[in-house]
Amino acid sequence: MNRRIFLRNAAAAAVAANLSRHLLLADGNKQPLQAKLTVDRSETLATVPTDFIGLSYESAQLANPAFFAASNKALIALFRDLSHDGVLRLGGGTSDFTKFTTREPSGPPPFDAVGPDTSKNVKSDTPVTPKSLHNLRAFLDAANWRCLYGLNLARGPIPRMVEEATYVQRILGPRLIAFQLGNEPDAWRNRYRPASWSYADYWKEWLPARTAIVKQVPQARFAGPDVSNKIAYVTGFAEDIKKSNLHDVIMLTSHYYAMGPAGAKGMTIDRLLSPNPKLDRDLKIAIDAARSDGIPYRMTEGNSCWNGGQPGVSDTLASALWVADVMLNFASMGCCGVNLHGGGFGYYTPIAGNLQKGFVRRPEFFGMEITKPFVGAAIEKSTLDCSNDRVRAYAGRKAGKQMVLAINKTDRPVAIQPPMRRAREQWTLSGPAIDAARGVTLVKSHATALRHGQLHLHPFTAVLIAE
Repeated sequence: MNRRIFLRNAAAAAVAANLSRHLLLADGNKQPLQAKLTVDRSETLATVPTDFIGLSYESAQLANPAFFAASNKALIALFRDLSHDGVLRLGGGTSDFTKFTTREPSGPPPFDAVGPDTSKNVKSDTPVTPKSLHNLRAFLDAANWRCLYGLNLARGPIPRMVEEATYVQRILGPRLIAFQLGNEPDAWRNRYRPASWSYADYWKEWLPARTAIVKQVPQARFAGPDVSNKIAYVTGFAEDIKKSNLHDVIMLTSHYYAMGPAGAKGMTIDRLLSPNPKLDRDLKIAIDAARSDGIPYRMTEGNSCWNGGQPGVSDTLASALWVADVMLNFASMGCCGVNLHGGGFGYYTPIAGNLQKGFVRRPEFFGMEITKPFVGAAIEKSTLDCSNDRVRAYAGRKAGKQMVLAINKTDRPVAIQPPMRRAREQWTLSGPAIDAARGVTLVKSHATALRHGQLHLHPFTAVLIAE
């Protein structure tokens, strides 16, 4: 363990110890919720891929070649903390305003870091150049991540997309997973396309764009349709690539935001932590559509509240607990990966900062990090018997060892009877309060036995235990 990680863990452990004492006093007058987790080892729901964890950034970030570059060691270290085999998706609203050029611009870049709400004010073309791509390749090599790369289909033109794809394929090489043609095309109506715009119109534009790229870049691979929420685009795209026998489409993708827009009435912690039946319904439809084509499904952009995040919600402990739950929910249903959107100083970004001020972990970072032990694990079918649906639990097995992640999104302590009596390791995600933006920590410790055969969780905490 290096000195930086040791000092970080020591400081976090001290904070967690003080917090634990505080919460024990606060919990004193509350009876714990009782729960039992039963695991059916005969049924595996899914195996979590090694590249499950991912981040999504705006394409306009490439206008500053120094950002995604080997020299940005602080950001590379944070990427590697999240995953040793992750996926960076480049797209977002600014991908509709990127312009590939082989002429390197003179002068400073138009901005340092691009945030998740930048697309609301960046409405002029931002350059993407070969230098940006070479630096991106070096960044990906250093982090050992790969990339899903968005091209500008919304405003084109196709010849420029083909030129950009040619450079991207050659420079990124094995670090490139696939191209995505257009960002959230289900939202182009009355923006880039007429009011009559439909999925059928999108397919009529997507197919010739893909054909033009393949003509110049035969090894190109594609993912899509990368829509915001209209599930009909996802199922329609799956059906059309099957009918057209397009084997170079290797992944079905779409986005998911728990709520939004930011600033609207009702964008609260209570809503964020509430169950969302529509998610499970639409996610099953999307994954079934992908499976019918024999390809995986990935959630390539999403977060707590679209339009940059809700202050006091998206940047708090609540968002970290939400992330831990939603990531393993996606994984258990068969999703091959999750890319949380962020960048800059947006409220919901897992990593905040820029080259001048440096980079810091936000609460969502810890929500992602606590799911990391599940990477490569088989998620087993399990049943949680609890009277409160804001208590969640997931069971997995890796290298023959059992692991359980329990998430308490209530203001009461919880006592869960897990499927094992002893645990070798424990990770605890906690914070001073559910609406705390500071002091959120993830602490790893050694645990040899469960008290009275139960896993005890304070209010608003998540705990992962492993044999």
